[in-house]
Amino acid sequence: MSETMNIEDYLAQGGVLTAPENVPARYRGELLRLMSSFVDSELAASAGFADAINFAPGIKERIAASLITLEKADHAGRVLAVMGDFGTDTERYQASHDWAARVERNADLGAARRPGDMRLSVFHYPVTDWVDAVVMNILQGLATGVQMTELTRVSYGPLADVLREIEPREAHHAELGLEGLERIAATEEGREAARASVAYWRGRVAEGFGAANSDRFQTLAKFGLRHIPNETLLARWQALADDTLAAFDL
Repeated sequence: MSETMNIEDYLAQGGVLTAPENVPARYRGELLRLMSSFVDSELAASAGFADAINFAPGIKERIAASLITLEKADHAGRVLAVMGDFGTDTERYQASHDWAARVERNADLGAARRPGDMRLSVFHYPVTDWVDAVVMNILQGLATGVQMTELTRVSYGPLADVLREIEPREAHHAELGLEGLERIAATEEGREAARASVAYWRGRVAEGFGAANSDRFQTLAKFGLRHIPNETLLARWQALADDTLAAFDL
């Protein structure tokens, strides 16, 4: 108990752990859960954008969707490699789910996770066309940017290092979405389609920030795996989304 409390005090003061053998059991469980959520979400996002490639209206757009598909799979692989250091069977893990599977369009999952599948609930919903893919990419891309400000500061050093390498590429995915939306929003027809997609995706992306005043946040903060409460991150994303959509008259 004394050893555990000393580690918690160390983490609460900004300490960093650097190897699996230094990690206490409860910390290990929370860290693996965090990594699983990231890996599962990236694999599901990659699978979703693979479908979006064939929605693309031109070669430039196809290249953008292909790049996002490739890099999200690569990001999943990088974090999964860190999980492998903790004994995760990475080959088996990759094949554990149909990452392209989606629920019905009108389903309402809230923030629920499927048993054994840690992807954010937003990645269970289907993308229907190119406009829908672009809008979803922007809203979720902005959310990922906000969430990465937390993830890149996690107290497990090897994971933080990987996530800091990933962060600029995730930001670029959102930038590619903005390029696509600029072309879509150039016409009233495009803006109307985009508004419909915004109405569909905005609440579903918001669910990924988790509940306000979360007891779980307190546990993660004690371990240095979280720093900023869910509701604060959500408010930051809401403001970014408002500003971004307003620029396109959406």
